[in-house]
Amino acid sequence: MDAVIQTQGLGKRYRGKQALTECTLTVPAGTVTGLVGPNGTGKSTLLNLITGMLAPTEGTIRVLEEAPGTQLARVGFVAQETPTYAGLSIADHLKLGAHLNPGWDQDYAQARVERLGLDQKQKAGKLSGGQRAQLALTMAIAKRPDLLILDEPVAALDPLARRGFMDDLTVAARDTGMSVVLSSHLVSDLDRVCDWLIVLTGGRVRAAGPLRGLLAAHPGLTTEDMVLTYLEAAS
Repeated sequence: MDAVIQTQGLGKRYRGKQALTECTLTVPAGTVTGLVGPNGTGKSTLLNLITGMLAPTEGTIRVLEEAPGTQLARVGFVAQETPTYAGLSIADHLKLGAHLNPGWDQDYAQARVERLGLDQKQKAGKLSGGQRAQLALTMAIAKRPDLLILDEPVAALDPLARRGFMDDLTVAARDTGMSVVLSSHLVSDLDRVCDWLIVLTGGRVRAAGPLRGLLAAHPGLTTEDMVLTYLEAAS
């Protein structure tokens, strides 16, 4: 089984406080993986370790069989604040994406922006929070990475927009073969698109594996109820 992420005993400490402890997991290539857990439980820390934005305090991590942060062209990342450049128009963002990313899919980016009804002349600083999120998400998918990391990607979107984005993400992953890891506290959204699940709480991995396999081990439970079971057992 090829893996896009492998960790062994991974840990991260901030000023003496342990944010992530003994994290050992494997994320298979070609999966859409949901990362769930309460706020402040280490989800963003894990994602930042995967992207190379943080260095581990303990243990090891390999991303696409290399050290994190050494293969930027192959990894896409959208942080919680869905960063965009306030002074650049949407069209400027798409031009920048084409300039910076060798695998850039301009046709996809333009088609998605048009479908969302976004004015390409509009500057990002004038967009609503939801529109900025959609722009950042469009940029991330159009990069056509081998691995796409999304930290709370739909937090700024209304329910209809969330459903549309998740559908787009499913199609993009299926058509390109890219692997996706997305964190969210909205388990119902992940249930529709994920085939792999990681449950994290207290800075520790409580469960990791194929979603259907985890559900089979908890007959009669929904995904949300199963996650709550893991969280309650760890409390």
